[in-house]
Amino acid sequence: MIPPTTPRATYRFQFHKDFTFADAEALVPYLDELGISHLYASPITTARSGSTHGYDVVDPTRINPELGGEDAFRSLVAALRAREMGVIIDIVPNHMGVAGGENAWWNDVLKHGEGSEFARYFDIDWHEKLVLPILGDPLAETLASGALKVEQVDGRYVLEAYGEHRLPLRDEDQATAATADIAALIDRQHYRLASWRVANDELNWRRFFTINDLAGLRAEDPIVFDATHALYFRLYAEGLIDGVRVDHVDGLTDPAGYCQQLRARFDAIERPADAPAGPAYIVIEKILADGEPLSTDWGVDGTSGYDFMEQVTTLLHDPAGAEPLAKLWADLSGRSADFAPEELRARQELLAWQFDGQHRRCVEAFATLARSTAECDGMTKGMLHRAIERLLWVFPVYRTYGTGDAAPTADAAIRDTVRQRVEQFVPPGEEFVMDAVLAWLAGEGPGDSGLAAEAVRKFQQLSAPIAAKAVEDTAFYRYGRLLSRNDVGFDAARLSLSVADFHRHMIARGRDWKSAMLATATHDHKRGEDSRARLAVLSEIPAAWRAQVMLWRDLAAPFADGVDPGDAYMLLQTLFGAWPDALTAADVAGLGAYADRVVAWQEKALREAKLRSSWEAPDEAYEKRCQDLARALLDPARSRSFLEAIVAFVAEVRPAAETNTLVQAALRYTVPGVPDVYQGTESSDLSLVDPDNRRPVDYPMLQDALQGESLAPKMRTIMDALALRRERPAVFATAPYEPLALIGERAAHVLAFRRKGSSATLRCVVALRTAQPRIERSDMATWWGDTALESGERIADLLAERPVSIELIAHA
Repeated sequence: MIPPTTPRATYRFQFHKDFTFADAEALVPYLDELGISHLYASPITTARSGSTHGYDVVDPTRINPELGGEDAFRSLVAALRAREMGVIIDIVPNHMGVAGGENAWWNDVLKHGEGSEFARYFDIDWHEKLVLPILGDPLAETLASGALKVEQVDGRYVLEAYGEHRLPLRDEDQATAATADIAALIDRQHYRLASWRVANDELNWRRFFTINDLAGLRAEDPIVFDATHALYFRLYAEGLIDGVRVDHVDGLTDPAGYCQQLRARFDAIERPADAPAGPAYIVIEKILADGEPLSTDWGVDGTSGYDFMEQVTTLLHDPAGAEPLAKLWADLSGRSADFAPEELRARQELLAWQFDGQHRRCVEAFATLARSTAECDGMTKGMLHRAIERLLWVFPVYRTYGTGDAAPTADAAIRDTVRQRVEQFVPPGEEFVMDAVLAWLAGEGPGDSGLAAEAVRKFQQLSAPIAAKAVEDTAFYRYGRLLSRNDVGFDAARLSLSVADFHRHMIARGRDWKSAMLATATHDHKRGEDSRARLAVLSEIPAAWRAQVMLWRDLAAPFADGVDPGDAYMLLQTLFGAWPDALTAADVAGLGAYADRVVAWQEKALREAKLRSSWEAPDEAYEKRCQDLARALLDPARSRSFLEAIVAFVAEVRPAAETNTLVQAALRYTVPGVPDVYQGTESSDLSLVDPDNRRPVDYPMLQDALQGESLAPKMRTIMDALALRRERPAVFATAPYEPLALIGERAAHVLAFRRKGSSATLRCVVALRTAQPRIERSDMATWWGDTALESGERIADLLAERPVSIELIAHA
């Protein structure tokens, strides 16, 4: 039987030199037994040597030899096909890795400048030399230190910096390179060497977010598109892959046009007879803000699942916890109880600092556009700078999708929201400038159309990284009301989601996005799905949590001198949320290993927050005080009382946390969409932010568990649901989502729905927000009382054995 291209369920592997295609091939029987239909691979193209993630692609035309190369990939695919399974790969069209001298295209640009055939591949402003911010000090100091040398490699002279960077020299300089004065030689190159500190202000090429090692690609250029996608189309044509997940689609000039072109190219390919006929499965990494729809005309199957992760996580939280938890945060930290001020400040700071150069180039593009029409006479560059700055302070989504001469209808609501939010920041008399920029974003502004397209592109390719870096990678590390609400694609301002709203989202998903991915853990998450599930319990018991925190704070006080109270509170949340299931207060080795993980998280959290430390200027003394606090709290010799208290509290909330875990898993496998298992999360996932969430998975343990007589509740729930999906795939693939009504005193604590297909009906019933009775070890049958489905079936009976009920009822 030929498997379909649209997955029934996927399993995400993070490939690198220590986990190769051969390692994955050995696990194919395990994936099959689990119930997976498609392997979902991290990028498989050639990345920088030693890459642990694959997104720093240096050659998109070859399969990575560190992973085993094409032969090993073919062997893996053959093993999957033998079990009627398929492959989805992650592709990276937005950027390439340019550090380490391994990118031949980039090296050619360095060698030949604007005359390189690859100059058009990268988003470079050629009004000046290409800026290379790779030096640890200004150029003059670096020259004086002798850190720059001319060396011969493979018969050609190169410029070597610090022994790690090897930069090509112009062809014209090869004959004299060995004897030239180095300062003069550098001055003749097509690039300008500079300190890494100038990148934010002077970089003249688009990078990925704030990463100088990743250069933006111009996928909108047909030549670039063809060159960077040829391998993917060949693999699809040969039946070796069934689809793709597109990384960071919002970084592209025209995401809609790109996706439509990608779909058309895949659809035009004739597949082998022994491969699924298609269409190719295409999902995109896309962050959707609350209320932001994904256009249905892009030609994709949906997103890679961050939107579902947000929806199901908020469903687990109790709205009653919002105010007391916000007050607790404000009382302890002295910072805002609300998220909005933190977001605004972070946007303002990063736009003025890490994105200043990109911001100025955006302003210049709009100023050039304004000068092309008499209608904008009197509109100065300063006015445009202020207008664009303030619009980006309040932008509610990653980006809009205008092309300079047109914009999708859905963008209008975004622009209206921006106009309302920005009013308080508009300088007197400059409203017309704000209106003009919004009109250009709508494709309705005056002036040259080509200049408008360029200006709008620069704005949209700036708004997306501002949202990612200012909100998710800065404000999320500053605001600590409840850390389970601070994750990729989440709205930290909102604590919870009503059952009615969740139903509404799932109905829409069943109507428009039946094949979109459903994720609750990814390689980018800030904390594991079960850690978030445990933290969500606190929204139901804020008073009990406050009492615990006050106790723990007092016990931590002897070790907390000089540590900001907000940082200390985030540490306490993290220790509780990620506490390993079997860790005891006397396990010295286990506590030491946990301390190492927490300290690594802590360093990243402090530097991303950019309040008391940063990646650019680490405050090692402050970081050391925070590390000392973490290690002291996890040392039985110094903090036995604290350890006993936190172990007891973790045990107290365990039944409620496990309920959340099972509900989250059950919904991921039953609502419309394609469920994804991130590697290893079929077991307990209490991971922290990367690289912790990319640690090696103990697959022998998981394989043994699968063969054992008694599966853990989470793994059992997943396996049972996957077995039903395999038994009746059409029900899960196409049946609509229908909410089921409930009656009785605890009706607000249940979510129920059905999906009725032609041959069978799926019914799912789950318990919600039941922390109080589960912590108190109440008799749940009594607690449910008269709560029942409207059809009459009692919840006490349906959820007697576990907090989720998934049934597939065949039609007579």
